[in-house]
Amino acid sequence: MNSVKVEGQTRSDFGKKATRQLRSEDKVPCVIYGGAETIQFSAPTAAFRTLVYTPEFQLAEINVAGKTYKCIIKDMQFDVVTDTLNHIDFLELVDDKKVVANLPLKYAGQPEGVKAGGRLEIKMKTVKVRTLPKHLTASIEVNIAQLQLNENMRVQDIVAENMEIMNSPRIPIASIVMTRALKQAENTEAKAKK
Repeated sequence: MNSVKVEGQTRSDFGKKATRQLRSEDKVPCVIYGGAETIQFSAPTAAFRTLVYTPEFQLAEINVAGKTYKCIIKDMQFDVVTDTLNHIDFLELVDDKKVVANLPLKYAGQPEGVKAGGRLEIKMKTVKVRTLPKHLTASIEVNIAQLQLNENMRVQDIVAENMEIMNSPRIPIASIVMTRALKQAENTEAKAKK
């Protein structure tokens, strides 16, 4: 799994004025929690580009005051007007403590329903899982090769070892729907038989 290295500086001043000052210097105020202590730090906005603006699930290795913390992003805040990154909350990974993370789904295989003329509709791109840090993966692979026309694959059909999937089991994640051309062909066929 990919990990992004970030160099941060410890924050000593807090409050609106200090936060505004950091943002004017093109830095993002951040917090790391979940470990033995809560660490407040800041880092340049550019340092987070490869971590934030990607659909992939990645780890962050944050170096603050000579100590490195392995983390995942827990929450991000963006400016409502300019859409610039305003704040990031990180969750420190502790070996024996389960974490909740959103992992991307990677669909594999050519569905049978698509071969029969249907169209694949992806309903979910990520699922929320609870697991130990050592079991975190870049993505969860879902085989959709057996999916037939007008069938759904649901959250309960995902096979993820050592992970507890938090989403409702009945939610569809992928469907094969009939295309308009296929429906018209079936209607024409039905009329011809009459």
